[in-house]
Amino acid sequence: MRVITDFHIHSKWSRACSKQLTLPNIAKACESKGIQLVGTSDAFHPAWRDDIGTLLQETEHGAFELKDGSSPTKFLLTVEISSIYKRADKTRRVHNVILFSNLKALDRMTSALNERGCNLKSDGRPIVGIDSEELMKMTLDADPNNLLIPAHAWTPWFAIFGSKSGFDSIEECFGEMSKYVYAIETGLSSDPKMNWRLSALDNIFLVSNSDAHSLDKLGREANVFEMEQPSYKELRRIIVEHDTKKFIETLEFFPEEGKYFVDGHRDCKFWCEPEKTKKLKGLCPNCGKLLTIGVLHRVSDLADRKPNPDKPKSATSFRSIIPLAEVVSSVFGVGTKSKRVEHEIENLVSNNRTEFGILLDLSEKELLQITSSEIVAAIIAMRKGDVELKPGYDGEFGVIKPRINVEKMEQNNLFS
Repeated sequence: MRVITDFHIHSKWSRACSKQLTLPNIAKACESKGIQLVGTSDAFHPAWRDDIGTLLQETEHGAFELKDGSSPTKFLLTVEISSIYKRADKTRRVHNVILFSNLKALDRMTSALNERGCNLKSDGRPIVGIDSEELMKMTLDADPNNLLIPAHAWTPWFAIFGSKSGFDSIEECFGEMSKYVYAIETGLSSDPKMNWRLSALDNIFLVSNSDAHSLDKLGREANVFEMEQPSYKELRRIIVEHDTKKFIETLEFFPEEGKYFVDGHRDCKFWCEPEKTKKLKGLCPNCGKLLTIGVLHRVSDLADRKPNPDKPKSATSFRSIIPLAEVVSSVFGVGTKSKRVEHEIENLVSNNRTEFGILLDLSEKELLQITSSEIVAAIIAMRKGDVELKPGYDGEFGVIKPRINVEKMEQNNLFS
């Protein structure tokens, strides 16, 4: 069966995250989205760990589910952890996602961090002064079947390849533990094609997750696996064994929508692409301050292949999507939180339909039976990559809209 997975999210215990992010609410939202397997997030936080123990039970397939049976959604034990430390006379800030094989493994890792004086109560995504190489050792000491995956790998401020405080290679960051890095997370501002420019990543799986801070952001990026049942054991096997037959694809933001795609200075509303940044010597032409170097620039600095490379043989496929609320919003010309958009989303996902089903699966004819020709045109344009792009920069999200041409679609008999 197709299992859509989003294992990097957050809970109500993380800073700047919605209080609606409870386990029952996450499970219900995943049903609507079409996500079968989701991360618990924030598993080190003591209050959230209590909820995990109280509300969830382990299944025979190595995942977890709500004890009351109120949702078919399955959970993985996950956490994002922020490491800030010195390496090679430079302050490094790297975020990693850890997936735990079981509750005992989670609790052993929690105890090890507490013994080192880490404050796990302050935030669902705790900050620790532990080197990424040492963190990998601790993760595998807690259980060899745990997984550690560098999070949003290209984000300027907090990532393995980040322009502000990262590294130039996996080996530089993880040292002798590099062999246990089986995957990296592309993040919202990069997609697999950008990562394919680095031959060093050819045998590393590229995973994608939402990093959701609210229920509506769940699944804005996700992974698609072929499994008999949603399962941590099978997910880990697929990643560790690099099983490209079972890792079907990732579902990606158009990377231009990510808030660190190009270089820029948000205060001056200025952005530019890498070549212009070099001509400007990295300075904002309006105020003279340093530009924030975006993901496109950082990828080009480290790449050993030209832009738009062929897909490596060992890589998985991907599809670029626009969240359904944004698609509908672009048609109506109102905000994603408006009542009109919310009402239309409710209509679209009624009768056991899901957001991913709408975005990926239903034919034009099936879509026309449940919504307007304008919304159908927008969905089809998104599937074809026919979009208008305004790139994100320096913490400002980009804007991506499908190009809607109902008349042209009618002429091509796409609505017949």
